[in-house]
Amino acid sequence: MEIVPANIFDLNALRKLEKACFDKDAWPLFDLFAVLTFPEVIRLKAVVDGQMAGFVGGDPRPREGWGWIATIGVDPRFQRRGIGRALLRACEAKLGVPRSRLTVRISNIAAISLYEQEGYATTEIWSRYYS
Repeated sequence: MEIVPANIFDLNALRKLEKACFDKDAWPLFDLFAVLTFPEVIRLKAVVDGQMAGFVGGDPRPREGWGWIATIGVDPRFQRRGIGRALLRACEAKLGVPRSRLTVRISNIAAISLYEQEGYATTEIWSRYYS
């Protein structure tokens, strides 16, 4: 597995990944296009055997002193291999800010466990954030 920058040529692979990971909460095409093209966004993909196995997109907010991990997902076929952790750490390093925030569906126990192991804590619960 390698983690490399993603770009607009990854749009179709990212659409498939979003659908596989998030189904009804998958980002619409416009948001995927934005995360792959907006200048300040950190966008990294995990590649296994030539295919996108995971993706993370982060928004650095240095004025606020933190970054927003807007999306992170690992194809279910590649989960439980450390790819999510590697993507999270790589994105945090590239954000260049002392703290990061993210959202996670409250029922996603595996992701919550990973984030807690990486030092994240629940600060608030937003009802109706997810479908």
